[in-house]
Amino acid sequence: QARREIPAEQLGELAESIRSEGLLQPIVVRRHGDKFQLIAGERRWRAFQLLNIRTIPARIVEASDASSASIGLIENLQREGLNPIEEAHGYASLVRDFDLTQEAAAERVGKSRAAVANSLRLLSLDADIQGFIAKNLLSVGHAKVLLGIEDAARRSVLARRVIEEGMSVRMTEKLGQASKTLGPSKARTRALAPRDAAAIESIQKRLTSHLGARVAVFHTPKKGRIVIEYRGNDDLHRLLELLGVERPDAL
Repeated sequence: QARREIPAEQLGELAESIRSEGLLQPIVVRRHGDKFQLIAGERRWRAFQLLNIRTIPARIVEASDASSASIGLIENLQREGLNPIEEAHGYASLVRDFDLTQEAAAERVGKSRAAVANSLRLLSLDADIQGFIAKNLLSVGHAKVLLGIEDAARRSVLARRVIEEGMSVRMTEKLGQASKTLGPSKARTRALAPRDAAAIESIQKRLTSHLGARVAVFHTPKKGRIVIEYRGNDDLHRLLELLGVERPDAL
């Protein structure tokens, strides 16, 4: 079952629809010993339980484990019942649990290999960002931009700003590019001893997380500078307050 959550409200609405109109499409099962195993139609099955109906129309098919998983995933995709993260987990299950290549998994669900590959990339994002995508707070377009940012702290900060400020994908792309150029270059970090470079990276990540803004630390043994990026007057005022600096009257 690729779907991770079945909202109680949606289940209740489905139950009422079945009560008034009947079941329009049977569930799909396969024989499993002396019982039947559900392949597709978990929401319909749960709705019947909610209605205390003891029998449900079902279509019996002969299917292997991989075919059963494919059927369930295909039905959910056709009904658009999965969020992007659930869809990605469904593809991951086909690849991982049934030893399929991405191309073979794509063929089973009628998608292009590129579509499956792009979907699977979402699972490399941090858990909090995956949660934002699953809740439709971030679009797949936003996710593609975030995937291009290597630093986890900067990804998280940008994701929160996109949500809080309602940024478009285009604006997110611009800020993502700025984020890439803000940090210290590899050439600069290579000039430091490995231990010092790691310490600077750690400081930079902690400052980014603490301030809720992208921070770059440029360091040499003799001097350095810290660059804090902000967006507009309100963001500047927020940072000044965090830093304990009095807000000027002019802004």
